[in-house]
This record gives sequence, structure tokens and C-alpha cells, in this order.
Amino acid sequence: MKIYEPQGEHYVTNLTRMADFYEHTLGFHQISREWPMALFSGGRTHHELLLIEVGGHPRGVEHVHEMRPGLYHIGFKIGDGPAAAKAAYAELKEQGVRIVGMTDHHVTHSIYILDPDGNELELYADVSDEWKKDPKAVLASPKRLHL
Repeated sequence: MKIYEPQGEHYVTNLTRMADFYEHTLGFHQISREWPMALFSGGRTHHELLLIEVGGHPRGVEHVHEMRPGLYHIGFKIGDGPAAAKAAYAELKEQGVRIVGMTDHHVTHSIYILDPDGNELELYADVSDEWKKDPKAVLASPKRLHL
């Protein structure tokens, strides 16, 4: 099996709040929003994200870095080069998005944020194509990123 394009379903506490975040803050193209679901595409496939409202309460942000079974975070490429990461950082700060970390992974510059339900997302810009020649380049020691 080979995965060509990621798709994901995401159970959410409040469809309006989460759909607005993914559409207006992260720029996903909304294909449909009919309660209890909203369907989005980043433009690479027919859809990459499906939000389904199930209610309940968001995960507390105090548990974001708690090591436990389950999805830690998911990453979305936001562009190429350090300027793409800097521009995204400025836009996220302006919109009041909670930034929980920033890392220079040698081949990417990554900004870690929380969505409204407290799920961690990695927004990254490729800053080197070294990983194409040497896949282990992604394992280089990470450094703190200052934007």
C-alpha cells in the first residue's frame, strides 16, 4: 500500500468554531458545511479533512505534551523557505492562535499550534530538499527556531 494524499476525519466539539478555524485561519477550502459535518480540501485532492461534530469538551491544553497513546499531532506544509515560516508566524500571532512551539528540523521550519479543541498541528515550510537525497536528514538534531 502506498499513501499518496492524506485524508482525515476529525471529531469536534463545536462544528462552527472548528470549521471557521480551518477555513479562515488555516486557509482550507470549504467544500460543504451541513451539520454535523464540514468537508475541506487544501487543493491537492477532492478532500483532505472532514470535521464531524460530536459535542463534549475539548482536551485541556495542559495535556498537550502529555505522553499517552493517540495522535500527537498532524503536519501541514505551508510553503518553502524560511520566509514562508516567518509569514505564517506573523499571521498566526495577528490572529491570536495559540503557538506552543517552534522548531528548526534542519530540513523544515515548524510552528506548532493548537486548534480550538486543543489538538496540536504542525505547520511547516521546507527549507532544504536534502531529505530527498537522504531520507535520514529528517532525523537531524532539532534546534529551537526563532522567528
